[in-house]
Amino acid sequence: MNIDKLLHIQSNKLSPQKGKILISEPLMHDFYFGRSVVLLVEHAQDEGSFGVIMNKVIGRTLNEVVQGFPEFNAPVYLGGPVQQNNLFYIHQLGELIPQSEPILDGLHWGGDIETVCAMMETGHLKPHQIRFYLGYSGWDAGQLNSELERNSWLVSNATANGLFNTRSYLMWRHFVRRMGSPYEKWLKLPEDPSLN
Repeated sequence: MNIDKLLHIQSNKLSPQKGKILISEPLMHDFYFGRSVVLLVEHAQDEGSFGVIMNKVIGRTLNEVVQGFPEFNAPVYLGGPVQQNNLFYIHQLGELIPQSEPILDGLHWGGDIETVCAMMETGHLKPHQIRFYLGYSGWDAGQLNSELERNSWLVSNATANGLFNTRSYLMWRHFVRRMGSPYEKWLKLPEDPSLN
């Protein structure tokens, strides 16, 4: 029997766009994207897409990874395989951080780093309001749509609260569960089927 049909590994009809999430199919065995939830920061059919993996914590804090920041006890996440020597961030402070770009309601990308540091020092920025990433996830023009046609991803809606308040290790399961009964079988698969 075709395992894709058995497990209902089939992309839904929701189109990728800024502010949507990508949920990896359960048999994707990739260091970066296996059991991942990726927030799309930009998507343009003829230019490509980029985003950050929301649920892969690297186990180190900001001050352990980058020097020169004020003391700030925030975890750092693996954003993806592109430009892993660079630090990126998303936050819930909107226009309080100049030059930041809206992604979805209540969530912004980047902005003036000096303002971020000043808000850290004054206590106006709390660790739960910002996420730091090493690297990002990128797709060339047409590449993401090709992966969707191969049923590598489900596209779904998300909220800032849902992305920031769901524990990382539960996030993939949380968003799969929200997709409804056709995808319940995904939750029963072990991460490594050879161990089953």
